[in-house]
Amino acid sequence: MRTFRAGLLASCLLVALCPPVDAEPRPSSREVEKARDTVRARSKELAAARAELATAQARLARLAADVERLVEAYNGETVRLRNAEEAARQAQTRLVAADAEVERARQDVALLAAEAYGGLGTLEPVVGLILDRGDEAGMLHRAGVLGQLSGERAAVLARLRDAQEVAAILRTQAVNAHAAQQAAAESAGKAKLAAEAAVAAQQRETKVLRAREQRLQRRVDAAHTRAELLARRRAAAGSAAGLITGGSARGHVAADWALGQLGKPYVWAADGPDTYDCSGLTMRAWERVGVRLDHWTGTQWTSGPHVPLDQLRRGDLLFFAHNKSDPGTIHHVGIYVGRGRMVHAPQTGDVVRVAPIWRGDLVGATRPR
Repeated sequence: MRTFRAGLLASCLLVALCPPVDAEPRPSSREVEKARDTVRARSKELAAARAELATAQARLARLAADVERLVEAYNGETVRLRNAEEAARQAQTRLVAADAEVERARQDVALLAAEAYGGLGTLEPVVGLILDRGDEAGMLHRAGVLGQLSGERAAVLARLRDAQEVAAILRTQAVNAHAAQQAAAESAGKAKLAAEAAVAAQQRETKVLRAREQRLQRRVDAAHTRAELLARRRAAAGSAAGLITGGSARGHVAADWALGQLGKPYVWAADGPDTYDCSGLTMRAWERVGVRLDHWTGTQWTSGPHVPLDQLRRGDLLFFAHNKSDPGTIHHVGIYVGRGRMVHAPQTGDVVRVAPIWRGDLVGATRPR
């Protein structure tokens, strides 16, 4: 009985796992032709979708370049503002010291006046000197008094005069430094407003274009076979594996650190640790090896020797400009990681990622030091 049941179970499993050959009918020639028509239709759709996608991506690239230019202009104004603030602070410090010196000299002169008033006899005119307002009569009076005084006492009065003149010069410098600071603050404020407006406009259009791009990408991916998708992922993995090539020890550290930030969102004027813009990412990467860079492509471009593109090393900074013959139009920077690729913080709505360096706006490279 057990043998019979075992045989029956095996027969059922065989039928379930190996259905009869005639369970699926052979496709007709009409069905095969219909399938071929579908393939041709999808191929045409794929070509059209790719063209639309390229147009959308080009539009996003132009928007990103415009925004980056304004963001980097704001970064530059921020650097100038910090410099102006420091200059104003130093000028004010010098002025405070000069005013203190004037006060000390004034006290010494007052002491001389007090001595003269107390009966020493020769310094009574000093009281008039202290009250001198600088008119012509006062100048003549000063000359006369100085001529009467002993050398030591004349030196006390000369010290007050010199201290007052120095303080007047430094006061003018402090006023000018404060005005420069105010102007820098105003420029930074205007640059910030311009950057904010550009980012807002980019975000609005990016949202529309990204949605369109996603729809197109889904159509593109739907037209590919699973094998093609796997091949694409394999190629991407192979590219990532080939990123480790030659470079200096510091360049390796900077590049590796930047690669460790992959996937973090782009936020304009951000310098970490959770979000970055392009020059914020490069600044923090080289900070890891003790190299201080400003948060601005303008000065990062001049942070070291310029490197020919056929001699790039890992960690070198790559710069992109609106006008390749004018470094003043640089609007973007990335970090070279090898094999013709860089890691960078691209634009609003994107994340830190690896990309090819060969773009039409590539202007050159710098090796920070």
